[in-house]
Amino acid sequence: MAVTENTLILETTQGPVTIEMRPDLAPGHVARIKELVREGFYDGIVFHRVIEGFMAQTGCPHGTGTGGSGKKLKAEFNKEPHVRGTTSMARAASPDSGDSQFFICFDDASFLNGQYTVWGKVTEGMENVDKIKRGEPVKNPDKIVKAHMAADAA
Repeated sequence: MAVTENTLILETTQGPVTIEMRPDLAPGHVARIKELVREGFYDGIVFHRVIEGFMAQTGCPHGTGTGGSGKKLKAEFNKEPHVRGTTSMARAASPDSGDSQFFICFDDASFLNGQYTVWGKVTEGMENVDKIKRGEPVKNPDKIVKAHMAADAA
């Protein structure tokens, strides 16, 4: 049961994506994402910024990349590399400006290492992440239909 407590499932318009959260790397970020998931914050949120060969970003309630949940998080930068499947927090110029937006790396993005908070990794469904429509902004974007913790699904 302990494993499912840190297993996040995103039901997307392209299919399910399972993310293993890493509270050992970013305890504050993982706790806040779980809170938002359990409040239903991510349900219906679009992937607003999707760059081929780089990443798919989501978590903005406005669908534009300009919003969040209203609670800024202290950076928890770590040594975990940004590679295919890495989930990491988006932020503005300030290191402590992460909120609800996050991205999933399509490929190696080592230039981000140590500058963004890595909080998990896709363990299943990366082929569904690969199908997410590209764009900045994305026309008719894919979305998270429902996000839930595996522990709550029972």
